[in-house]
Amino acid sequence: MRTANRVSIQLYRRTGGKVASSAKGLPVLLITVRGRRTGRLHTVPVVYLEHDGGLLVFGSAGGASVEPAWFRNVRSSGRVQIEVGQERYDADADVADDDRRDRLWHDVVLPRAPFFASYQVRAAGRTIPVALLTPVRP
Repeated sequence: MRTANRVSIQLYRRTGGKVASSAKGLPVLLITVRGRRTGRLHTVPVVYLEHDGGLLVFGSAGGASVEPAWFRNVRSSGRVQIEVGQERYDADADVADDDRRDRLWHDVVLPRAPFFASYQVRAAGRTIPVALLTPVRP
C-alpha cells in the first residue's frame, strides 16, 4: 500500500491533481500531518466530501479493524496541510465527537458515499472517525 500511495502522491503532484484525483467516485486530496511519535511529516491521499465550508475526511482504512496511523496523527496534531488540485494550504482538523460524528455519518456521508456502510461493517466494532478540515487563511 505504501508504494501505491507514493505513486499516487507523485502523480497527483506532477499533474496538479488531474491524475489520481478520485477514488470510488469521490475526490481525493493529499493530507500532510506531523507524526505524533517521530515528528516527521507524512503525506497520504484520502477521499473527502465538501461540507459546511470545509472538507470531511474519514479514518476508514477500507474498513480495517485498526484506525489508520494518519488519522491518529490528525487527532494528535489538530493542524494539517492539505493539497486539493494545485492549491495547498493549512487547515484546522476537528475530529467529530460521537454525537456529531453520528449525525455527519448518517446525514452527509452515507447519502453521498454509500460504500462507507460496508467499510463500517468490516471495521468489526470500530467506529470510523470523521474529521472536518477547515482552511486557515492568512
